[in-house]
Amino acid sequence: MRHRKEKFIETASWVVMVLLLIKYVPRNRLREANIAFLFKQVITWLFGLMVTEYRLIKYPYRMFFRKFTKSSFTFEYFVYPALCVLFNLYYPDKKNYLYKAFHYFWHTGIITLLELYALKYTRLIVYKRWTWYWTFVTVWISYYISRVYYKWFTRVG
Repeated sequence: MRHRKEKFIETASWVVMVLLLIKYVPRNRLREANIAFLFKQVITWLFGLMVTEYRLIKYPYRMFFRKFTKSSFTFEYFVYPALCVLFNLYYPDKKNYLYKAFHYFWHTGIITLLELYALKYTRLIVYKRWTWYWTFVTVWISYYISRVYYKWFTRVG
């Protein structure tokens, strides 16, 4: 069976993210979670479109919407936005700047490491004219933008 590993990773990503959202998004914060999720989708749509249209990154295997988008629907429109929900809901507002920087570094680093794994061991992503540090920087920036929007919309901090 072709692309068995890729299918497993994409399916597992959906299952794990759904379970994480169910477990870690309290009912009374669903509105906030929705705001973070939808806004992150806007950001990843823009970045994802740019990197695929300019052929910086290629997604050779995609389970969903292969004929309609060159981006990875699973990661760009579900996994990253879902992780952004957790990032925003559990952001350490009351902590010092070092702790906040670590929060950014932790979330951005995990995504970058997972992408590097996918790059090395699967056909989910191929860097054409891209490097891991561009992923790290763009994810960090997108988290920052989403955090600013989240704070503005929810009047937090």
